Amino acid sequence: MFPQQLTDSRAFRIAQTLLDGFNRHYRLFREASAAAKQRFEAADWQGQQRAQRERIVYYDQRVDEAVERLQTELKAHELPMDVWQQIKLHYIGLLTNHLQPELAETFFNSVTTKILHRSYFHNDFIFVRPAISTEYIETDEPGSLPTFRAYYPTRETLRETLHRIVTNFQLQREFEDLDRDVDHVLRAVYQQFGEVRFRTNFQIQVLSSLFFRNKGAYVVGKIINGYRETALAIPILHNSKGRLYIDAALFGEDELQMLFSFARAYFMVEMEIPAAYVHFLRSLMPRKPRSEIYNALGLHKQGKNLFYRDFLFHLRHSSDRFRIAPGIKGMVMLVFDLPSFPYVFKVIKDFFPPQKDTTREQIQGKYLLVKQHDRVGRMADTLEYSNVAFPYERFEEELVQELQHYCPSLLEISDRDGDGKTELILKHVYIERRMIPLNIYLQEGTPEQIEHAVVEYGNAIKDLVAANIFPGDMLWKNFGVTRNGKVVFYDYDEIEYLTDCNFRRVPPAPNEEAELSGEVWYPVGPKDIFPETFEPFLLGNDRVREVFMRHHADLLDPGFWQGHKERILAGHVHDVFPYDAGKRFGPPHSHRKAKTERPAGEPVAT
Repeated sequence: MFPQQLTDSRAFRIAQTLLDGFNRHYRLFREASAAAKQRFEAADWQGQQRAQRERIVYYDQRVDEAVERLQTELKAHELPMDVWQQIKLHYIGLLTNHLQPELAETFFNSVTTKILHRSYFHNDFIFVRPAISTEYIETDEPGSLPTFRAYYPTRETLRETLHRIVTNFQLQREFEDLDRDVDHVLRAVYQQFGEVRFRTNFQIQVLSSLFFRNKGAYVVGKIINGYRETALAIPILHNSKGRLYIDAALFGEDELQMLFSFARAYFMVEMEIPAAYVHFLRSLMPRKPRSEIYNALGLHKQGKNLFYRDFLFHLRHSSDRFRIAPGIKGMVMLVFDLPSFPYVFKVIKDFFPPQKDTTREQIQGKYLLVKQHDRVGRMADTLEYSNVAFPYERFEEELVQELQHYCPSLLEISDRDGDGKTELILKHVYIERRMIPLNIYLQEGTPEQIEHAVVEYGNAIKDLVAANIFPGDMLWKNFGVTRNGKVVFYDYDEIEYLTDCNFRRVPPAPNEEAELSGEVWYPVGPKDIFPETFEPFLLGNDRVREVFMRHHADLLDPGFWQGHKERILAGHVHDVFPYDAGKRFGPPHSHRKAKTERPAGEPVAT
């Protein structure tokens, strides 16, 4: 119950200190995102990757700063609960005209749960539901851009409008031939819409900031023609001579979903009002949860908050029980799911078999590496939570027994609130999008599906190679198939940077007895990899072997791996295309090949 009066003078000061901490966080977040434009113009690809890694940890740094200040200066951890009720009410008042209220509420939750040592879903003094609406937030401050620009072309001026859309972003780098590229986009628009009549309210709405990721900049918007709305994205790249060109035009929800996939790195976008960007993007991708859109924009803490709210809502409106996830059980992770919910829950075991020489801390480090790395559409994003309470009665007994056996240090079963409702509490858990394990897909697939999946598997590994990632355990069971048929890696406990590995050929056996013994006759260092030895583990099925050898035999050649390692060490950053190669514009130019197939030995993510 909230107090009738705001009587404690400390409450407002703490609320203001909390908001100051958030404002500092979002100012730094915006500065890093805004600087992506200069890095793109300068072709500073290593700087872009470094900034993306650094930005991810900004939030936790600012939370820790706020906790330290509140505890040291204001003794916040000693305050009674009625003061914390007043703090929340003051904070709500401070957010009335704030431009990022939903993010500020999440920041409040992050700080207060650290101070109060409570799980936020049991805490009366945090924002379980949003208190401030994010609808129709706008600002009239001088120098502020609107969320989107609207253009109203006629058929006669559509080409001029497309040209103006691109030039309005004022990129400080010359285009190779913008007129040519606009003609490509114009033809793509007519191919998409046909010879339709332009309705009275025909318009193109474009978000005011470019979306930067890897080596690309993306114009994102939609075309409105009468009652029809079609998502639009235009990727802008550098050619080999440092000039810009438009590489493709993407239309519709499915192609935007690929661009904003959960298996790709976060965008860098300069946003004053993030909720307005999320609302606009949701109009382009109505099937995509708001949590995933916040994640894609680099606001992963807000994404986590919204995901958890959606999860609690789903629990209230479902009755099935958590179970051990189908498939081969992992040696490092215990994986379970809820059949009606499209995600899996992963808990690090307390002990591992002898062949897994690792620790909990090392595994958590691998997952952090993936969070901070360019996932190139081939590594699933992971949400990490602490102290998650589940209703005990929703767990199958077999799963409870597995958790008690493998993860006792992370498990608590209790009635914390004294209300007679038993909870199963996990002190640390990862949550990932559920996919069909590739080994199961290959067992059950048609010949056509098997061929597609094996080709995709090899492409996934080559895309990881392009991103400086060696997956470690390359077994089929560690990859999944998405609903769009894309193969994605999701088991990270053995990944390494490619540049940290030493790829070697198996030396000849000294004699026939050594070759037939099955024992290793050559010295093996801790980071030595022998690609020739992949074959017995991966290619036991004749049908799989035939497809693999036809498309990806180079993966068994140490020269393939070592060659790409050397290129990365030399500073090369591969292009990554989050769309079909067939979408790229032709005819071919000097700076790019028109092939839609991957050249031998050249990993190009598509």
